[in-house]
Amino acid sequence: MATTSTHRSSFTGEMVNVLTWPSIAEARPDAITFGAVHLDVTDLKRSTAFWRDVIGLVERSSGDHVELGTETETLISLHPGAVAGFQSGFSGIYHPAIHAPSEADFARIVLRLLRAGWRISPTDHVFSKAIYLSDPDGITVEITLETPERFDSIQYGDRSLIVVDRNGVPRSGRDRLDLDAVLDTLTEDDDAPVVEGTRIGHVHLYGSDIQTSYDFYRGLGFTDGLYLPTLGAVDFGAGGPFNHRIGVNTWQGAGAPPAPEGTARMRHFTMRFEDDAKLDQALGTVHNVREVEGGHLVKDPSGSAILLTAKPAPVPR
Repeated sequence: MATTSTHRSSFTGEMVNVLTWPSIAEARPDAITFGAVHLDVTDLKRSTAFWRDVIGLVERSSGDHVELGTETETLISLHPGAVAGFQSGFSGIYHPAIHAPSEADFARIVLRLLRAGWRISPTDHVFSKAIYLSDPDGITVEITLETPERFDSIQYGDRSLIVVDRNGVPRSGRDRLDLDAVLDTLTEDDDAPVVEGTRIGHVHLYGSDIQTSYDFYRGLGFTDGLYLPTLGAVDFGAGGPFNHRIGVNTWQGAGAPPAPEGTARMRHFTMRFEDDAKLDQALGTVHNVREVEGGHLVKDPSGSAILLTAKPAPVPR
């Protein structure tokens, strides 16, 4: 579990909170993981082509909606019917994040984006390497490579934040990512689809209120990460060595209402608990639970819908 202490910063001289993550060697697996993110889109064919041909997801099924992901798991489910693109000023999805399982797999997606000529924002967070881009409807997407081995801690005050790398060097956490170094990790030049192990690794949301969001996601079982109400942001881990699994910010405005029907938006995302007991514990903290096919549908305080389910039990050998 991540830990937070308070002391004087050796970089700024001010009193700061210092957040450290569990070590890779000592951390247990995440207690909560993610399944498919469901999106409403304006043009099903166009959005399918984006996720399949630009990102590299496998088209797993099609019909009244389209499921894309790896050969064995759906990561993104696209639903037609939106008549307007993504609208600012509302709560809902900030970005779903596709996490690549290795440097070479991350580099392969980056190469696809560059060859497609898609506009991207390469960002080095230290604890991860990230590519930000927009889908055809204007919904932000993040492609991520987790790199907690490069990370030492985060120092933050009311209005400041420094990411300290493993060598003790202070970083902004928003430096431009070196794409040449990323592409140097490719072992071969190919346009293969994403591999098994590619997954939804975190979900970042626009919310209406930081405190109620904090209380809700802590109640579900997420662990403390950053708590920055003055910057309109809160962040959570799930017990593992990568402590950025749910993020919520109020950057669309405090009190922002849910994105309206008929716009490109998130229908819901899927949250998987490690066992039925943890799922039942989470369900005991929420209200207005609706049983649906595949799990239990709830809404967070900002109106974002979540399908709560348990991981299937392993098959005995």
